[in-house]
Amino acid sequence: MADVRAVLVPEGLEGERVDAAISRLFGLSRTKAADLAGGGHVVVDGKPVLKSERLTAGSMLEVSLPRDEDGPRVSPRAEPVPGMRIVHDDHDIVVVDKPAGVAAHPSVGWDGPDVVGGLAAAGFRISTSGAPERQGIVSRLDVGTSGLMVVAKSEVAYTRLKQAFRSRSVDKTYHTLVQGLPDPVVGTIEAPIGRHPGYDYKFAVMRSGKPSVTHYEVIEAFRHASLLKIHLETGRTHQIRVHLAALKHPCVGDPLYGADPSLAKRVGLDRQWLHAVGLGFEHPTSGEYVHFESPYPQELQHALDVVARG
Repeated sequence: MADVRAVLVPEGLEGERVDAAISRLFGLSRTKAADLAGGGHVVVDGKPVLKSERLTAGSMLEVSLPRDEDGPRVSPRAEPVPGMRIVHDDHDIVVVDKPAGVAAHPSVGWDGPDVVGGLAAAGFRISTSGAPERQGIVSRLDVGTSGLMVVAKSEVAYTRLKQAFRSRSVDKTYHTLVQGLPDPVVGTIEAPIGRHPGYDYKFAVMRSGKPSVTHYEVIEAFRHASLLKIHLETGRTHQIRVHLAALKHPCVGDPLYGADPSLAKRVGLDRQWLHAVGLGFEHPTSGEYVHFESPYPQELQHALDVVARG
């Protein structure tokens, strides 16, 4: 059996190598993408392709991910994660600053680094609650999004944090650089999000989707882009990226949701400009409100500096 993911190649990946495009679109590692192409598991417009072939915008790209009879092949493994920073650690929780290119936990098709494996390699013991590959994970960030995540170390912390995220009592703040200038400059996007009916692994605003609420505020406007502060009420997959794309202001460096590839190239980005800068919640055992902050990674700061110079 196979898990087949399909998507039309966006304009931002015109001329991109097959393995590089798969890595960016589906959150797979470059090595895994190359292996899939070499094994005949990557098809473009109905024909198998090699990893080094170049893609054409509008082509149908299909990737078949092998499955075991009992489900996806995933297993946690302890491997160091370069650049992952421990922001806070106590008996019940650990807060990490996740780099881009790192998954929250192991998943089918991903053989790159992940937070769960990184913590294990660093000697952290985390909650055993949840699926084996997701133990301790109470919320996630996209592979291409950097910033703050909290992971439960104790069982009581896992239960209470999961409930806090469900009840929307966790303060999640992001900064993102988007194309153009949103109007109004302060607003709320309230639009349901669901899996895109035409493309696997892509999401869209759609009537049948789950309720989703995003609050935004322009921090600073530049000639070609704007820096936004985002506060999430809900936590749908790709929520910020989908909502801003629906406003015609996609995150810079996000070709899956319509970002201009020339702007990303000019500012030196190969990931979406999206960073989880703030995370606040009641500590699951002490009840004290705790808040953590994360500075921009070097590549995001560089891109911002380039945009600011005009």
